Amino acid sequence: MKLTLGEFRESARARLEPPVWDFLEGGAGEEKTVAANVEAFDRVRLRPRILRGGGDPDPAVKILGRTWDVPVGIAPLAFQTLAHPLGEVATAQGTAAAARVPVVVSTFAGRPFEEIAAAADVPLWLQVYCLRDRSVTRAVVERAQAAGFEALVLTADTPHLGRRLRDLRNGFRLPEGVGPANLPGSGFTDPAAHARAELAPDLDWSVIDWLRSVSSLPILVKGVLSDADAVCAVEAGVDGIVVSNHGGRQLDGAPGTLDVLPEVAAAVAGRVPILLDGGVRRGRDVLAALALGADAVLLGRPVLHGLATGGAEGVTDVLTVLLAEVTETMALAGVRTIADVGPELVRAAPAGPVAAEPVAPVPLTGVLRREDLHASVGDPVMDTMNFLNEVTLRYPDAVSFAPGRPYDGFFDTEQVFTYIRRYLDQLAAEGRTPAQVRDAIFQYGPTAGRIRELVADSLRVDEGIDVPAESIVVTVGCQEAMFLALRALFSGPRDVLLVVSPCYVGITGAARLLDVAVTAVEEGSVAAIEAAVEEERARGRGVRAVYVCPDHSNPSGVTMSLAERHALLALAGRLGLLILEDSPYRLVSPGAQQPTLKSLDREQRVVHLGSYAKSLFPGARLGFAVADQPVVRPDGTTGLLADELAKIKSMVTVNTSPLSQAAVGGALLATGGRLSDLNAETAAYYGETMTRTLAALGRHLPEDRRERLGVSWNTPSGGFFLTVQVPFTADNAALTRSAQEYGVIWTPMSYFYPAGGGERALRLSTSYLSPAEIDEGVARLVAFIEGSAANWVR
Repeated sequence: MKLTLGEFRESARARLEPPVWDFLEGGAGEEKTVAANVEAFDRVRLRPRILRGGGDPDPAVKILGRTWDVPVGIAPLAFQTLAHPLGEVATAQGTAAAARVPVVVSTFAGRPFEEIAAAADVPLWLQVYCLRDRSVTRAVVERAQAAGFEALVLTADTPHLGRRLRDLRNGFRLPEGVGPANLPGSGFTDPAAHARAELAPDLDWSVIDWLRSVSSLPILVKGVLSDADAVCAVEAGVDGIVVSNHGGRQLDGAPGTLDVLPEVAAAVAGRVPILLDGGVRRGRDVLAALALGADAVLLGRPVLHGLATGGAEGVTDVLTVLLAEVTETMALAGVRTIADVGPELVRAAPAGPVAAEPVAPVPLTGVLRREDLHASVGDPVMDTMNFLNEVTLRYPDAVSFAPGRPYDGFFDTEQVFTYIRRYLDQLAAEGRTPAQVRDAIFQYGPTAGRIRELVADSLRVDEGIDVPAESIVVTVGCQEAMFLALRALFSGPRDVLLVVSPCYVGITGAARLLDVAVTAVEEGSVAAIEAAVEEERARGRGVRAVYVCPDHSNPSGVTMSLAERHALLALAGRLGLLILEDSPYRLVSPGAQQPTLKSLDREQRVVHLGSYAKSLFPGARLGFAVADQPVVRPDGTTGLLADELAKIKSMVTVNTSPLSQAAVGGALLATGGRLSDLNAETAAYYGETMTRTLAALGRHLPEDRRERLGVSWNTPSGGFFLTVQVPFTADNAALTRSAQEYGVIWTPMSYFYPAGGGERALRLSTSYLSPAEIDEGVARLVAFIEGSAANWVR
């Protein structure tokens, strides 16, 4: 279940081939105007009125003699069969199922006009490109009018296509079978070349008279971005104006459409309807556009996202979400009808013409706007853990399979003091003075860490990782190690991080904070990694590293085989990749483990990211990065990547707590570096909790029952997590219902899919609960699954 138009975007991106996605989603040049369209809406604030006694909102509006259910039409979108085989037919069907509003069909539609008209009872308008051969344009217009189209929308900002860098890098060509179904001839494979050859570059305002001569339909002109052109359009006798910058796909650097709307509206002064396209992504955007002078808006890219996600149903879902947001915004803003929407609805709305460039808002003392902060703070991934914590606090009696916490039954408070004393005694035995021992606890210490030698010794005896101590940086948890590695390795917007999907949210969250581009690849497929690298290179981008959790992965519980490890290392060597290896669950899992990637690494391709959160205790907040890769400096000298990480760390956390290092160092000394021995009992316990959870699932859901319900799960050999597939959407709403009505908490797997997915799966953590809690929790979970799956039983 998708609740915002942004969620449809991510779903569509995961379903479309990258070159197709770039063609549909990209813009001209550096795509500044694409961003400006959305940012213009982000700056607007609505000013609600209260106690107005309006009753239920009525969003209907009348334009060109037609009543629309809501002031939202469908913008012209070429070659929609790239997104779905039914293309414009599915768009018309999906629109009709949601609301009676017009669909503007492109000259370059991928389905015949007659087929689109027969598909659904919605008003159809024709978007017109005026071609060099006017007879072809005339035939297209006449064919559309004969099919029942009700208006013409002349695109006037396209003497040729803008320079779209994504398509140039991809060498984009239309796939076989995709082309304009209503134009004669050939040569359409390269849209940019066809536009240069066929679009008329010499149009002037007389084209309006020419269109009048070939059709009796109302004419709107699309591409107006100034008051001067708005006046010319009215004087030329158009029936309507579309304020548009072609979705940022023509002149990069043009202003956002909402920024110029007040200027155009003032020039038109109500003489003809004004529509706006570009940047509409929420219901409140519709109200903002109306308040600043539009009569309606046209929705573009989100329609394609819905089409790619689910065909006609996807389009319906997109419009349903948007229309619900429109009516909710009206109700909360105190607006009953569209006629009630005026400039007073928006903050600092201009009284007259305004400059095309956006005007900075007047700041309120001590108040910050989130849209002025880094974009990452609004990313849904940042809210996932907060939501889980909120649910857990709200339902304290629920059994929670959500937290990946170690079982605290093994923690002994006194042991911490024993470890610290063991470490201090070692310092004294090495000849440190009392003052030096005191400093080792109370002072900052070296940025790269005080216990690097102990960490290196432990890695050597426990993991077979033989690296010098100077290649290690001791960090504040593994999360800081991830952050440092990403900051050092990713230097620009063309550098890409590959992550397996599903993926631990910590790495994707760190990447988002650092503006590192992330591409998700299928878990368990080295071939998918290779294909992704080649695709990114074809787009002009380079994959710097791939992040993997090869042992008992969080969230899926999957473990990479030895053959897969060797294949990944060979691929990294062949393609020049680094591997970020994160394996926190090895030493707390029963049985023999596969060798780490770092221990198999002979070409220094692996940056190993480690943590003592599971193998000792999370409260130490101690992690480390093994970064033994040579770095050649500008002066020709060579150092280690670890040195560069330490420089970054000195500007982030300065150093890692010496007190935490003392506790961990003492534990390493006490065990001779063999944490595997220290964790033997712990690993056996976690193995038993995993086995008990799997057994309880099997007992409550025997094979015949789970097949009828459509439920399945994997069987990890260790770690803290397993994944359950269910026949319903396991989202936040389902989680809340599970906690409230059934007393059991879990984690939606969709949290862990950077490019979308996992909507019908949930993650269970088996580590934190006692055996009795596991039995009770599984019983409650199965009751929730059965209740939610009732409509799916066959």
